[in-house]
Amino acid sequence: MSSPEINSEKCNGCGLCVSVCENNGLIMVESHVVFVGGEECTWCGMCEAVCEQSAIACPYEIVIADTANS
Repeated sequence: MSSPEINSEKCNGCGLCVSVCENNGLIMVESHVVFVGGEECTWCGMCEAVCEQSAIACPYEIVIADTANS
């Protein structure tokens, strides 16, 4: 799985995304957000939702499994 996409040109270093990340998948480094790892990220999308600068995108594909015939 890919990581959240962080646009460092849009990031103003406010830290909102870091504060809502329950698994410490994001950290601040020199006033910019850095994604630190895949296992920490649960792809909840909260970081993207709170970013007022639209600096974070969490692109992922939603797959609906047909379990009725399983």
